[in-house]
Amino acid sequence: MDKKIISRVQKECEYIITTKDTLRNVAKKFHVSKSTVHKDMNERLRLILPEYVETVREILDEHLEIRHIKGGESTKMKYQKI
Repeated sequence: MDKKIISRVQKECEYIITTKDTLRNVAKKFHVSKSTVHKDMNERLRLILPEYVETVREILDEHLEIRHIKGGESTKMKYQKI
């Protein structure tokens, strides 16, 4: 695997753990696509830093659990402005 990819995966992993940010925000921060971050965290992280897989997975699962709430809040705010 390319050193550039390994470095990016390590940085993304550290960033997610410290900020508990979403994949979308991580993608914006590192100037890559959301799909790239998803692949980095679900496939490449197992090969590079297997000790962090569980921690990152818990954070990403938490985001999945609350996304319907966040979406509802966003829609509510959108229509309150109108």
